[in-house]
Formats: sequence, structure tokens, C-alpha cells
Amino acid sequence: MVQTKKLRKAVFPVAGLGTRFLPATKAVPKEMLTVVDKPVIQYVVDEAIEAGIEHFVFVTGRGKAVIEDYFDIQFELEQTLKARNKNAELSLLDSLQPTAGQTSFTRQQEPLGLGHAVWCARDIVGHEPFALLLPDMIMRGEKACLKGMVELYEKTGGNIVAVEECAPEQAHKYGIVGVGEALEGGFRITQMVEKPAKGTAPSNFFINGRYILQPEIFKILETQERGAGNEIQLTDGMLKLAQAQDFAGYHFKGETFDCGAKDGFILANVAFAIERADIRPAIENQLKALLAALK
Repeated sequence: MVQTKKLRKAVFPVAGLGTRFLPATKAVPKEMLTVVDKPVIQYVVDEAIEAGIEHFVFVTGRGKAVIEDYFDIQFELEQTLKARNKNAELSLLDSLQPTAGQTSFTRQQEPLGLGHAVWCARDIVGHEPFALLLPDMIMRGEKACLKGMVELYEKTGGNIVAVEECAPEQAHKYGIVGVGEALEGGFRITQMVEKPAKGTAPSNFFINGRYILQPEIFKILETQERGAGNEIQLTDGMLKLAQAQDFAGYHFKGETFDCGAKDGFILANVAFAIERADIRPAIENQLKALLAALK
């Protein structure tokens, strides 16, 4: 067993403008759009909780105060539920409520990229390893993605990047990693390439939005030059960190829904709804009829 610092903190970059979901996101943060009956951000936080995360760090921006309110006590709502003996609803809210001091919020004043958003969390994270979860991505599988990553991290230390397989001809659309020595649950990463030219990808394993990173990444991001899109790119920072520290890929075997895109958001709603015993009977026949109409 490799000696590693315990993973206690997770960073959630939630400052994005959500332009792919306009006009809804003009007033509602994309992270608060609901998949069935929970905001997207709740699914991602639940994944972190299942992996043993103790402190949740949100990097927010203007217009995102509702996310902070969501993770706070809603006194008037709870008093109304108590008065109406809505005990099931009260229990649900209580189960989702972080304890005092578990959440921290910091601002990314300008949209300068994912690398910059991560850097904004540096003083809250401190000199500790941390998980990074992109809030657009919600996942389902036999084992939660971050939980599997933590298990691999406890064996290898270093930095962990979650990856999935795509069709080889689609590799140019993603950040792709090179595959090295096999590990239980994954492999050593030999290289990382952001959207390689067609036919040049080192593999068909793409980065899916979950990371465990060592705190040395902050010093790199502090002086990181702007890259693609004139933004501070996390991948560029990870490439520099990889010159001094090991990176491993955790092979996530499940489904990932990109809820920052309309198609992924709709598919997530359908997929999670039909898993629910209280909802599936009410929608199953209508879904079958809709699918039949496509033929």
C-alpha cells in the first residue's frame, strides 16, 4: 500500500455561464437544472460524498448565489413542512443538507478557463490532494466513478484521471490519454493530448471530467500561459505536473451524461427516471409509444 495523504476535499467549478442552455440559464444556473427531481449539482455532490469527501469547495461566479442557498437551511420551507406534517419531505431535505463548515464558496471573477477556476480554490484546498469534479457530468455505474478513483489512488498515490472508451474515430473530439503499464482498475498514463488530429490519437481513452490532483498543480496554474480559447487550460497544467509526478487512468465502466448539452441532459432525465420505481410505471408506456413513433 502506497503512503498517501487522505483525500478530504473536492472542488466543483460552477462559474460557467451555461450558454448552451440559453435562455433558461439567463436566470437559472445550469448546475441547478433538474434531472428528474434533483439539481445536476446534487448528483455530483452525492458522488463525492459516496467517495468519502468531507469538504466541498465551490468555485462560483456572478448569478450563482442560488447554489449557495441550495446547500443552506431553508427555514421558512422547513417550518411550513413541519406545520403540515410533511415528514418524508423533511427527512429528504435533512439527508441532503451538508453539516456546518462542510461547504466553502469562492469566486472566479472572470471566465478564464478551467485551469483558472481550479487555481481560484488554492487557499481553501491548501497543501492537500483534492478531487475535481466537473459539474456538468453525472454518471451511473456499478461503482461510483470517484469512489473507484479513490481506491486506485490509495494504491498508487500521485494523480488520477478518470477515463472512458470512445469509438476510435471519435477520439479527435476529446482529451485523450496514452496507455502504459496496467494497474488494478486502470493503467499508467504516458501522455495526454487535447483533441488530437484525426488518426493521431494515442488511444481511444478519453478524460471524462473526474480528477484527483496533487496540490503542486496550483503553483503551475499560477503562471500558466493561456492556451486554447485564450483560456488557462487544466490539461496544459497537468502536462507540466506529469513531468515530475505520476498520473494514472482509472477506467470507469458505466455511463456518463453531459448535462451541459441538451441531448445529454434529456437522456439523463430519461435514464434516471426509468430507474425510479415511483416514476417508471407512469412513463414507461408513453416512452415506448414515443420510440415506436420514430420507426
